[in-house]
Amino acid sequence: MEFVSPTVGKLSFRQMFEQLVGYMSAVPDQQYHVIIGTDSLLSDKTTFVTAIIVHRVGHGGRYFYRKQLNRKMESLRQRILFETALSLDIAGQLSAELSRNGHSELPVEIHLDVGPNGDTKRIIREVVGMVTGSGYTAVTKPDAYGASKVADKHSK
Repeated sequence: MEFVSPTVGKLSFRQMFEQLVGYMSAVPDQQYHVIIGTDSLLSDKTTFVTAIIVHRVGHGGRYFYRKQLNRKMESLRQRILFETALSLDIAGQLSAELSRNGHSELPVEIHLDVGPNGDTKRIIREVVGMVTGSGYTAVTKPDAYGASKVADKHSK
């Protein structure tokens, strides 16, 4: 699993995690949130981008992303469910690593690329249920910048 940091370049999961913890350790008295969001772009294949953001509340943040190509998924519902599953997979791995390293109190949010307007409004309850049922906070549009801004930026 390879991640990209706009600051550092290509990183393994372990290296990405070390960068994330290092960023928090640099200013330990601040409040932090970890945000995970996935977006997709449909063309001849479907590109999925999952972003991991460490937000230093009130003072910016850093992010990492992973891009993967998949077969063409024309069904919007199928793409949104797959985006949610990718975010949950990364959240599970990251949460386990945070717990092993003494950061289990750190809040992890999943930002979903769904909102009350448009075609995704019919699937909101389902994906929010997937996320909250897995023990994470679910955030939807217009507040879901992890998916709709950061991941979206790298899906093109």
